[in-house]
Amino acid sequence: MSDRAWSVSGPPAGDALKAAAFELSPEPALVVDANGALVAVNEAAETLFGQGLTLLARGRFLAALPHGSAVVSLLRRALEEGVRVREHGVHISLFGQAPFEADGAASPLGDGSVLLTLHVRHNQLSVERDQAGLRSVVGLGRMLAHEIKNPLAGIRGAAQLLKAGAVIEDQPLAQLIVDETDRIRRLVDRMEVFSDNAPPTRTPVNIHQALDRVRALAANGVADGLILREVYDPSLPPVWGDDDQLIQIFLNLVKNAAEAAHMRRDSRGEIVITTAYRHGVRVRGPDGRTLKDAPLEVRVQDNGPGVPEELKEHLFQPFVTTKSNGTGLGLALVSKLVTGHGGLIDFESEPGRTVFRVLLPVAPHQVVEEASPA
Repeated sequence: MSDRAWSVSGPPAGDALKAAAFELSPEPALVVDANGALVAVNEAAETLFGQGLTLLARGRFLAALPHGSAVVSLLRRALEEGVRVREHGVHISLFGQAPFEADGAASPLGDGSVLLTLHVRHNQLSVERDQAGLRSVVGLGRMLAHEIKNPLAGIRGAAQLLKAGAVIEDQPLAQLIVDETDRIRRLVDRMEVFSDNAPPTRTPVNIHQALDRVRALAANGVADGLILREVYDPSLPPVWGDDDQLIQIFLNLVKNAAEAAHMRRDSRGEIVITTAYRHGVRVRGPDGRTLKDAPLEVRVQDNGPGVPEELKEHLFQPFVTTKSNGTGLGLALVSKLVTGHGGLIDFESEPGRTVFRVLLPVAPHQVVEEASPA
């Protein structure tokens, strides 16, 4: 571990124990002393929070956190109980950064200080970077739609005329021009979707009806030959969303899952779609309002080879793909649509098991204004 990890406010007590904790954890980690001051951070925490760490180190860490912060509760419980305390889905709002969710663990170090470790979902670590990439695609989509579609139509029409008058041996070349022009047009159409920044027209939607439609489409197409299973909670309230966009979201996810499951080549490929009600989870929508209580959760799981390690941090960015003939826009579009619904998407993946999790808001009666900090 570098000396820089301990440079926030000087050498802490119990260096050996804390150093070992830092070295063993690849997750963002912070040490807070008994007075609530930030004592140390590791490199992952510096990367996650940036310059805000230095600014916060000038004052008391706990005093700077929002009123009612789950982080404060987690640290205090660790001190009071004297044992390692874990909590899933902690709402993190620190250092002026965009809020996010993480699984938190607080471990007392024996001298009144606490080691706080955060497990942040992959897509949340790179949310700002992904959004910047999507903004670039929005502009590129508009440009392509305006500047390329008309010339493409002319090229395609000319190629069809050439094919009609060409000798037999030249006709495949003319058809190649037509086919490649159509492929470019499809790519432009998909990118043009990103230029539509209008919010979805939302109504209460029965998520299981939408998922049944997705299943029917997949079973007769990309998922043919695979095992398709559903584990549904029939008591779920309606989703607050756009029915067509929800179908598009989950059709994309199931399509990706099917392609991964087919890669097994052992006739044991499987896709499992699960729905549940997530108690105690709060999600902030794009308009700043917070969804009361728990959002709905939909999981799409496959038993394929998993996401390559080098792509995990970038999977929701445009043009990132594992497929030789893929455009890399499918998951970027899914992320955009989920965000437009005020939801969250993340994933976890290892060989033989990949799960995409989508959290969505329930119908309007579950939406409340965010309470102002005291």
